[in-house]
Amino acid sequence: MKWRGRQESTNIEDRRGRSVRRAGIGGLGGLGLIVAVVYMLMGGNPLDLLTVIQEQPTAYEQTGGNYQESAEEAQLRTFSAVVLKETEEVWNELFARSGQVYEEPTLTIYSGSVQSGCGFASSGSGPFYCPVDRKIYLDLRFYDDMHSKFGAPGDFAMAYVIAHEVGHHVQNLLGILDKVHSQRSSISQEQFNALSVKLELQADYLAGVFAHHVQNKNLLDEGDFEEAMTAASAVGDDTIQKKTQGYIMPDSFTHGTSEQRMLWFRKGFRTGDLSEGDTFKPGAM
Repeated sequence: MKWRGRQESTNIEDRRGRSVRRAGIGGLGGLGLIVAVVYMLMGGNPLDLLTVIQEQPTAYEQTGGNYQESAEEAQLRTFSAVVLKETEEVWNELFARSGQVYEEPTLTIYSGSVQSGCGFASSGSGPFYCPVDRKIYLDLRFYDDMHSKFGAPGDFAMAYVIAHEVGHHVQNLLGILDKVHSQRSSISQEQFNALSVKLELQADYLAGVFAHHVQNKNLLDEGDFEEAMTAASAVGDDTIQKKTQGYIMPDSFTHGTSEQRMLWFRKGFRTGDLSEGDTFKPGAM
């Protein structure tokens, strides 16, 4: 991705170097508010976070903040800020076309652990979006994880990660997260998992829409699309389950198969049209 020298977003919150300590005792045997994001993959389900925030009182606070970044970290921070700025330009334009106002999210960069509006999370949770405070949380070390643990190197693989989380923010603004979450108590876990898959695949589609418009600005390098597709494949439920437990349990899928994730990202990339990404429509899957 041609990102060097481009404008950076100002919606960046740097919490690196801050420690998170317990400020009180919540439920769950005194563990307080713990965010358990599935599989350590990007797109930690916002519905899980909404459930957690409703069930537990805040139990942690973040203090301190004196972080000396390396030259590599500075480059990753700049890259992330540029990608976020590109998402802002794309979604401001697309919302304006339909007479709506796009409210830009904040990207919170942290190290080790963080207290979000949805609770406490460690870097092992991977990047996630919290619909309560409308912030995306990212430990820059996840860039290394994409290469070493997921086999998905490249700058546009990471741009896909950020764009996917921004996709969840778009869903939040459009009321899709609330609509899906409102069904949580009236359906089975298996049915809710199926809704979660549709939600995640739609976020992949929205990431593809972003990539489409970035391509139209001639910002993609050769191989960028393939980097994003590799990342989408690497975080499919079937791929991760087979790798971590040796077998696949389709009823427990919450993000979609590798094939599905690639399919919906590719569709968004091809059309660039927000209206074509209704994964909840009968027959869409």
